[in-house]
Amino acid sequence: MATLARRQRFPFPEMTDWFETIPSRFSAPAVRIEDYLEDDRYVMRAELPGMSPEDIDVLISDGVLTVRAERTERDVDRNHSEFRYGEMSRSVTLPPGADEDDVKAEYTDGVLTVSVGLRAEKAQAKHVEIRRSS
Repeated sequence: MATLARRQRFPFPEMTDWFETIPSRFSAPAVRIEDYLEDDRYVMRAELPGMSPEDIDVLISDGVLTVRAERTERDVDRNHSEFRYGEMSRSVTLPPGADEDDVKAEYTDGVLTVSVGLRAEKAQAKHVEIRRSS
């Protein structure tokens, strides 16, 4: 019985798997979020387990909401750890009508909840006249 030999294009297939994970190996861990509108407020919730409010910074500027947090590594001997340490951040663009002076933040059970008030008046759509160039 004949055996078919299969030729691979890349001689080290496991190397391609390693290169595909480069961004996750060297990038800062991302903050996982969810956002929604509720009662005339924009609400963004961020998973930040194992943090204290002192480790978290919420910044709002020019229509962008940014959450930064830092988890510091404890100095102990351990056999294995899958925890991610260091600084992590996430920025989101606020919806139109967001009131940057009406912001509330609360941290409970590892979840940061930030809510931003929305103004009732929203900008009306405008048609722009197009001129012919000569």
